[in-house]
Amino acid sequence: MRYWKPFTADAVAAVRAAPIDELVLLPLYPQYSFATTTSSLKEWNRLYRPAEPAPRVHQINDFYAHPFYIEALVARINTTLRHFVDPDRPQFVFSAHGLPLSLVERGDPYPQQVAETVRLVMQHGAWDNEFTLCYQSKVGRQHWLAPSLTATIERLAQEGKKELLLIPISFVTEHIETLHEINIEAREEAQHLGVEKFDMMPAVGDSPIFISALADLVLQVAGIGADSPLKEVGKLAESS
Repeated sequence: MRYWKPFTADAVAAVRAAPIDELVLLPLYPQYSFATTTSSLKEWNRLYRPAEPAPRVHQINDFYAHPFYIEALVARINTTLRHFVDPDRPQFVFSAHGLPLSLVERGDPYPQQVAETVRLVMQHGAWDNEFTLCYQSKVGRQHWLAPSLTATIERLAQEGKKELLLIPISFVTEHIETLHEINIEAREEAQHLGVEKFDMMPAVGDSPIFISALADLVLQVAGIGADSPLKEVGKLAESS
């Protein structure tokens, strides 16, 4: 983790203590960004000094369009839709972590990859629900990606939308930005503005389909053969 235990230094120490031939770096950010993926990989490279002979290192930059990841999101959405009396009624609100426009102007691919994830999810899910994409967690005075989560909820409430399904599209685990910023603050704001039904899709977390995506990414980038024990891990995750 970048800001909580286990820190990058802890993982580096564990890797140094293990007799490894190959190393796969897999940042758990579905969409690539200078602010997240690059930052994490830079921190790893700053701290990691392998002993000789150095293991072969593989790097995975993103998985925003991986079919198992998309399938895991669709499954989570379908499960959450069961909480609504009419699953065709709620407005989908895809919410991604925001990013300063200064990074986008430097060529950060993050907003394009987020939009593509949304497109693939809607295509694979084949719902007829209306949907929109917004961004959250802005800090500081810089201009960030828009529209914001707050502005989006305000607009939808003014348009008379009574049921909202919030979909954290760039987060794979639960934390303060899902459990508090969306599921408490955004919920309270929506209810205050007249929204009658507000629900949040749980993060993919330990979804077996999502785990199969991670296993597939590792196996592919490392070129693992069919006779490797790791191949069975991938098969088990997929079958689950």
